[in-house]
Amino acid sequence: MRLLLTLLAALSFAAPAVAGDLTVSVRDAAGRPVRDAVVTVHPAAGVPRGPIRFPWASRMAQQDVRFLPYVLIAPVGGAVAFPNLDRVRHHVYSFSRGARFELELYGRDETRSHTFTTPGVAALGCNIHDEMLAYIKVVDTPWAMKTDTAGDAILRGVPAGGATLRVWHPRLAGRGNELARPLTVSAAPARHTIFGDFTARAVVR
Repeated sequence: MRLLLTLLAALSFAAPAVAGDLTVSVRDAAGRPVRDAVVTVHPAAGVPRGPIRFPWASRMAQQDVRFLPYVLIAPVGGAVAFPNLDRVRHHVYSFSRGARFELELYGRDETRSHTFTTPGVAALGCNIHDEMLAYIKVVDTPWAMKTDTAGDAILRGVPAGGATLRVWHPRLAGRGNELARPLTVSAAPARHTIFGDFTARAVVR
């Protein structure tokens, strides 16, 4: 019992004592806000064990012959539902590395699902409607958020200390459509602005 108490005390002292809120503002080269950029933070000390849960629905709907939302953040190991809310049938697919799958033809008010086991990006298309395009960013950190119409993403309770900040967007120029920056998180609220070249062509594959 004494050994167990000693171990628990040691773990409590090793855990981050403080955490801070981080606002990341994403802008293009002209300073305009960028919507639907995925911002993630990976603390140098690592992420908590166990399943990652987000407050939004793990859902990619088909409605008005388009995917909603355009970009979805999903946790690694999590299942995403694909409800068809249209009167026409859809055939959802992804040919992306690490996220290849197909949900063959299904109709109105039917739902299919897929579990994503690898961090990365799934570019989605429909075999029937070529104009349909969307993305699922599969992440392995609970500190992930999508930018709003103002280009801002707020990540709350990030552990203080060194970390890596990443920004992903389907039109962000660069390897993997992603930028990475080292970061030091403090207990005080902080704001960082990231500028990028958003001229890359968004494609399904």
